[in-house]
Order: sequence, then structure tokens, then C-alpha cells
Amino acid sequence: MMRSPFEGKQILFFTGSQDLYGPEVLSQVETQSREVARHLEDSDAVPLEIVWKPILKERDSIRASMLEANADPAVAGVIVWMHTFSPAKMWIGGLTALTKPMLHLHTQANEALPWDTIDMDFMNLNQAAHGDREFGYITSRLGKKRQVVVGHASHPSVQHKIGVWSRAAAAHLELQSMRLVRFGDNMRNVAVTEGDKTEAEHKLGVSVNTWGVNELVAAVEQVSDESVDDLVTLYEDRYDVAPELRRGGDRHESLRYGAKQELAIRSFLEGVGATAFTTTFEDLGGLRQLPGLAVQRLMADGYGFGAEGDWKTAILVRLAKIMGYGLQGGASLMEDYTYELTPGKEKILGAHMLEVCPSLTTGRPSLEIHPLGIGDREDPVRLVFDTDPGSGVVVALSDLRDRFRLTANQVRIVAPDAPLPNLPVARAVWEPQPDFHTSAECWITAGAAHHTVMSTAASLEHFECFADMVDIELAVIDDSTTTRGFRQELLLNAVVHKFTDGLR
Repeated sequence: MMRSPFEGKQILFFTGSQDLYGPEVLSQVETQSREVARHLEDSDAVPLEIVWKPILKERDSIRASMLEANADPAVAGVIVWMHTFSPAKMWIGGLTALTKPMLHLHTQANEALPWDTIDMDFMNLNQAAHGDREFGYITSRLGKKRQVVVGHASHPSVQHKIGVWSRAAAAHLELQSMRLVRFGDNMRNVAVTEGDKTEAEHKLGVSVNTWGVNELVAAVEQVSDESVDDLVTLYEDRYDVAPELRRGGDRHESLRYGAKQELAIRSFLEGVGATAFTTTFEDLGGLRQLPGLAVQRLMADGYGFGAEGDWKTAILVRLAKIMGYGLQGGASLMEDYTYELTPGKEKILGAHMLEVCPSLTTGRPSLEIHPLGIGDREDPVRLVFDTDPGSGVVVALSDLRDRFRLTANQVRIVAPDAPLPNLPVARAVWEPQPDFHTSAECWITAGAAHHTVMSTAASLEHFECFADMVDIELAVIDDSTTTRGFRQELLLNAVVHKFTDGLR
């Protein structure tokens, strides 16, 4: 079971004002500010702890507060609200210093105006309408990245947006210290699985390094029979295990070896502090099977994974796991495999050799063993299931040499048109938005990878927030996309990059 990635993580709530209004007004500001923060802290939509901080009234305390937020490893981001008019020049030093994600909440203490009692004292106290506009000006002038959310803090729509942003902020925080293990290299001669690992650490914070596969082999050999017995018992309880894999079955030893791989990989990753990994069928060393069941179960526990050495997709899977934690659905490595091209029935059948995460189904997977025509190893064990129908998003991360690009396509996951008795892998069938032809043309035009993360928990909103936080290009294909408009968007993105991050 994945441990909560939000445990111990905080969002700091800052309120801007000034000394002009006197102690009585500032006391009211504090009381009302605490109440606004309490709306968010009590909301089930916001998974991180909201920590109220004292009112900020002058430049030195503002800068000190932002530096304190930067230095605290528990702080995922900050929310800023101007309760009254807080002259924005005071905020320049603090905003320049702040490196954590920021959300600008444009709200006010009262939901409805007390029309018959409003006087100038009320107006002086409740000035967020133009106080936040002053703050918006300075953040725009400084080019400060931030999310803007508008509305009363008690409204579910506001809390939803802040919840989405806070999930992205938690993912951003984790990625700053994330370690990813590559067991061996990537598949030979494949372009899309290559990439600039140094730039990935610069942009995302992820440390990507390689360990020899035989180090994993040694870990497999150290796994005890007792721990394998316990894990096999869990398998038999949780899955429909094929008869030949059960205790006493003629292929039970293959299941035990799959369990050894799971225990060894899990122990290895914990030992080096990694939360994502890759394998490849071309670099298996002394492993007897290409890990299938082990990879599926580790993904279900929140680890990121990329096949064939695809560390960029492993990052995306981990990112989706964090942002979607606690929401209905899941996330997995996915690959577009083949198409249904009958007019009016177009759809994509996706799968991988073995490694699709069971978090994509609420059904009971079957645990099976079948031949694998590549890798030159023993037949691997794997979970087989169909992904649950519903809405989802598929996202790819591509290295374009001068920048990274995220490409996201909203999809409708559907049931297969007919049973798939001869396809012994986990799979998903989906109808891409806005339609198959537009989606595929735009995806290929964007240079998006054939390995993706499919997410049915974290949505496009979450990836949009994350892309903005880390300043990575995001190309979106949804129900409003046209091929002409999409090509123009890519050209504009390229121009923006050349005149911003591209000129270093």
C-alpha cells in the first residue's frame, strides 16, 4: 500500500496588509484571515495541511517569511491573499526570493455584502478587491509564476482548485529530492527513451542513475524462502492465480521467482532511497525472468516505472501517483499498441509486454504465466485485466534537445469491442479526444513519446498545474483541439521558449 505522499507536508497561508489602518483593524484582519485559512484546512478537497502565518505588513518580514518557506523541507508551497491594501513594492524582495510554488487566492472574508450597514470602516477593512489587483500587478511585472484562484474560500469550486494545485505542489516537492534507479541501460537504437538526465535534474530535481543488473540479481538471491512463502500467500488471496502457478502446480517455481523479484526490487529501491525505476528486456544479466508481476505490484504501491530504460516515463508515473493519491482511479505505464480503424468505431488498444499497473482496475486480476518472445529468458508471470471504463488522460514527456515537452491527451476509456482471450497482458482501450484522427495527427506532430502514463485519478488539471510550476511546455489535445490550432500552438510555444528559457 502506498504511503500518503501528503503526510507531514504543509502549505503556508500568508495574508498581506499594512500598518496604516491601526491595531483594531489589524486585529480584525487576523481574525478573518484565520477563518479563511480554516475553510481550506477543514476541506476534504485540500489534502495538505494549511498552516496560517502571522499577518505580513512590511518588506523585511515578507522576505524573511519567504526565505523561511524555502528552507523548510515540509513546505510544498504558499498561498498568498491581500486582505486589505498591501502596497506591492513591499513584496518585491519576498517574491524575488521565493522558490516554492505560489497560489494567489483572490477572496474576501465575507461572502455576501451587508448592503444596509456598509460604511467606510467596512470598506477600509474589506479591500481585497483592489488589494489583490495591486498584488497581481507586481507578480506580473516580476514575471512570477503563480496560480490564481478566485472566489470565496468556503465554496467547493475554490477548494477543488486549491486542492488540485496543492497536489501538484506536493509532487513538485517530492521531485526535488527524487531518486530513480535504472537497472541497466535503455533499449538499443530507440530514440524516445534517450534524454538529458542532467537537464532533468535541473528542471525537475530528479536524480537519474544506473545500477548494474547483476546487483539486482544478487539481491534476488538473498531473498528468504519464508518471505517468498508469505508473499505467495498474499498473491493467492488477492488474485485469481492460474492453477499451474499455485502451490503444487507444475509452474509454481516461476511464481516464487516472480515473488523473489518483487521483494528484491522493493528492498533495493528502499536501500538507495529511490521511488522510481526502469528495466529493459535487452539488459537482464542473470535474471531468469523479465520482471512483470513485480513491476505491476510496485507501481500499485506508488513507485514510478518505465519500460526499456525509459526513465522519463518512470518520472511521469511517480508524478501521477502522487497527484492522484486518494482519488478514485490509478496510474500506469502505458503504450499505444494498435488501432481499431473501422469508420465510426476508431479507438486505441494499449498495453505493454507485461507492465500495466492494476490500479487501473477495480476488478480482480488474474495471475498468469505465458511465453514472452523477446528477452531470451524464462516465461514471466504477470497480472491480466481490462482497465475500467471512464475518463482519463495519457501524458508523455519528450526531450526536444533544447527543452522538455509534456503532451497530454484527454481520453475516454471503454470496454473492448469483444473479449481478448488470446492477449495475455493487462490492457486498456480508449477513444482519444477530440477524435482518433485529430488526436493521432497532433500527437505525432508534437513528437510525443510512444510510452505514456495513463492516469484515471490525477487529471489534466493536475498536470497543467505541475507544468506551470516547473515551467515545462505542455501541449494539450482535448475536445476543442484542431490540427491547425495545435500546430500554431506548438510554434508559439517554441517562440516563447527561445525568448525566455532558451536564451541562457
